[in-house]
Amino acid sequence: MIKIKDKQVDLNYFPDGTFLIKEKVPKEPVTITWLFEKNQELVALYFLVKHLRAKGIKKIDLKMPYIPNARQDRVKAEEDVFTLKYFAELINSLKFNKVTVLDPHSYVSEALFEHIDIQTPKKYVEKVIQRIGRDKLMLFFPDEGAMKRYSNMFNLPYTFGIKKRDWSTGQIKGLDVTGQTEELAGSVVLIVDDICSKGGTFYHSAKALKELGAKDVYLYVSHCENSIFEGELLKSDLVTKVYTTNSIFTGVHNRVEVFDYE
Repeated sequence: MIKIKDKQVDLNYFPDGTFLIKEKVPKEPVTITWLFEKNQELVALYFLVKHLRAKGIKKIDLKMPYIPNARQDRVKAEEDVFTLKYFAELINSLKFNKVTVLDPHSYVSEALFEHIDIQTPKKYVEKVIQRIGRDKLMLFFPDEGAMKRYSNMFNLPYTFGIKKRDWSTGQIKGLDVTGQTEELAGSVVLIVDDICSKGGTFYHSAKALKELGAKDVYLYVSHCENSIFEGELLKSDLVTKVYTTNSIFTGVHNRVEVFDYE
């Protein structure tokens, strides 16, 4: 979904599948919000910015909470295509005054975009805490990287995970919990991380936390892919509720609450 000044742009198509877009030119400054749904939107974004520039609009900001291609933030083999780098180059070519992103997946993403403005997930996590309460509340971070990113944002006890992974397949086989584990018995735990695909990491996290005595486990992720429905997380009762933003998630589930991106 693409919005210009909070108004959704209608992306229509000619019979050959190419875009048919009609968009009135607003007064500047202009803010474009891109809530990613599919790759074709990148082409529409390019056309829209070129249209606005042709009509004399000079100041354009982009709000892009989810960074497409962020998972391809490194290349390991000669045949690997560095899609994140080339995507960033295209965005940079549009000369936005500011590119606002939410909770980026890695520091590589932060380095590749010009005029980047990074939003932390703090306000969304605080909304979750308001809903579930602070009584016996602990935070859990699935790995050391997440712990370093988020632990200083909140004055709450926490533990973090060390993943057991099958490196031949990349599949997570389990997870060890370290930190203030003695406080887990009878606690309410909120898992915090940036992105969820099928939810395997969080399934194993919740399982380990419950085995250590956690009473209830909740999950917040800034970016939740619709592929969460394909995994075991929502099919089990290990996690009471999942909280996310609409940066990329478009699904509906009675145990998923979606915050509108602000």
